[in-house]
Amino acid sequence: MSSVSRPFLAATLAAVLSGFACVPSDAAGRIGGSAYDGTWSVAIYTQRGNCGSVRGAVRIVGGRVISEDQSYQSNGAVSANGVIRVSVATGGLSASGSGRLSHNSGAGRWASSRGECSGSWSASRRAAYY
Repeated sequence: MSSVSRPFLAATLAAVLSGFACVPSDAAGRIGGSAYDGTWSVAIYTQRGNCGSVRGAVRIVGGRVISEDQSYQSNGAVSANGVIRVSVATGGLSASGSGRLSHNSGAGRWASSRGECSGSWSASRRAAYY
């Protein structure tokens, strides 16, 4: 795996999977958001391959994963029951992740599209989003 792809896979997945903070359920309904909107801390662990591990934060708005960093593209969503599915891409490299969020935490799996790396992720809520 190239030195470019290793940081991409770990850092991008951290950015995408860690941006969750919960809106109180009544506020989510009023503003059209989801119960998972906001900022979360995420830890990405590589269990197969040489992609490293990383910690970061990500943002969910209206239940959709958004790219705040223009160095990559992300596409994903969190369902009402907390199931999250995300894909990220940059420079011909891509990876996807899935899992489930609860009120204060979450966990799941991720894999690069070419199969060079895979692993797990865990998330915890950082602060309320109002």
